[in-house]
Amino acid sequence: MRQWFTNQGDVLGLFPDIYASTWNYRFKNTVRRFVRGDSGLVSDVATRIAGSSDLFAAGGFRPLNGISYVACHDGFTLNDAVSYNQKHNEANGEESGDQDNLSSNYGVEGPSNDPAIEELRNRQIRNFLSILFLSQGVPMLLAGDECRRTQQGNNNPYLQDNAVSWFDWTLVHTNADLVNFTQWLIDFRKRHPALRRQEFFQGVPSQRGLLDIAWHGCQLISPGFSDPNSRVLAFTISDPGNGEDVHTILNMKDALLSFDLPNVTDRKWYRAADTFLPLPDTFTAAGKEVVISTATYWANPKSVVILVSKAG
Repeated sequence: MRQWFTNQGDVLGLFPDIYASTWNYRFKNTVRRFVRGDSGLVSDVATRIAGSSDLFAAGGFRPLNGISYVACHDGFTLNDAVSYNQKHNEANGEESGDQDNLSSNYGVEGPSNDPAIEELRNRQIRNFLSILFLSQGVPMLLAGDECRRTQQGNNNPYLQDNAVSWFDWTLVHTNADLVNFTQWLIDFRKRHPALRRQEFFQGVPSQRGLLDIAWHGCQLISPGFSDPNSRVLAFTISDPGNGEDVHTILNMKDALLSFDLPNVTDRKWYRAADTFLPLPDTFTAAGKEVVISTATYWANPKSVVILVSKAG
């Protein structure tokens, strides 16, 4: 048993033993800022996606000691993180809850009837969920984020025994396409064991010549970790056996960009998901992926693209 310092202010990574896990709030903060469009974060984003070895490895811990999440019971729901610029806790009758929720309303505070704003909000939710389930560590999904549950901008509704804190089950049907996409992401993660590693990446090659993980920008092996203006990142995770490799493109810029694709011996890349495509066309069923016949992929603004390698 490790000595446990209860007077520590920030105990992230300081576990009592190797079987303990904790919420990786740095994952939440970094990913929220990145998806929102903040620049200069790609190095930190890569570290969080890879399991936050900077927090856990030195203590002998592993990726599964970190709980990755983008929303929890304390703070904005995922829907509210893309719908409000500031908290709305007036009903609490007190000054409570975080001031900075790392959120954006994309033009309108709260619910909107503007189709363009709603499309962007839905896409950003798909982006958040995609990054969450493609990351190492244990993913935690706040109940209701898969169907756009809202707390009406209240980020601390602990004393609201009313519609603010209740679960509106009609949203499961209203946003059924998003629920289906979330189910697909969970299944995709289960079908690709390289997304659930027991150990941190070591930079070793697979039998097809791919490293266990490789980082890119629009150009291969050029992730732009030191670029203060970058808002893009791509990464390739190789399957340790004969399974599908996974290549992911994160384009959080407001522009259409071309991304180079790595060569995989005797295989081709197939599109499994593209969050820019509206639901239900965002993703494809296993075995129905769409072949990519070019050496590049044009990723649309604020989108996540998931490709898999298959014998072509």
